[in-house]
Amino acid sequence: MQATNEKHLKENIMSEKYFGWHLMLDCAGCNKNIAIRGQIIQFVKDLVVRIDMQAHGEPIVEYLLEGDPKQGYSLMQLITTSNICGHFMELDGTAYFDVFSCQPFEPEVAIKCVRDYFSPGIIRQHFLHRQADIDFRFSGLDINPP
Repeated sequence: MQATNEKHLKENIMSEKYFGWHLMLDCAGCNKNIAIRGQIIQFVKDLVVRIDMQAHGEPIVEYLLEGDPKQGYSLMQLITTSNICGHFMELDGTAYFDVFSCQPFEPEVAIKCVRDYFSPGIIRQHFLHRQADIDFRFSGLDINPP
């Protein structure tokens, strides 16, 4: 039975073209919402819905680095398929976001949500398809069951 499950797992892994989708946004000229904890929480809850993900627990939003030029809120929201992170630097009006998921999502939808809440004048975006080369000899899976 275990060999059948391992074979099925290997087939599922190999049938996927990519493991993950990773959107990184560097934003400048953001509005004052980057300094309002409640707006950041509402943003991430809305983003999760818009990109069709499922939150795993409540978002963590903490004010960090007080007194440092990089002070501001940091955000972490676990989703069942990975995570959403952000850091908001109120002194210079910048914000940085990472959306990573093994479930596909539309980057444009996430970007629109960022625009709707924080109105950045500039958004630098990077999008990666993530995929490790899998060598099943080292995976712990028995690919040649007896």
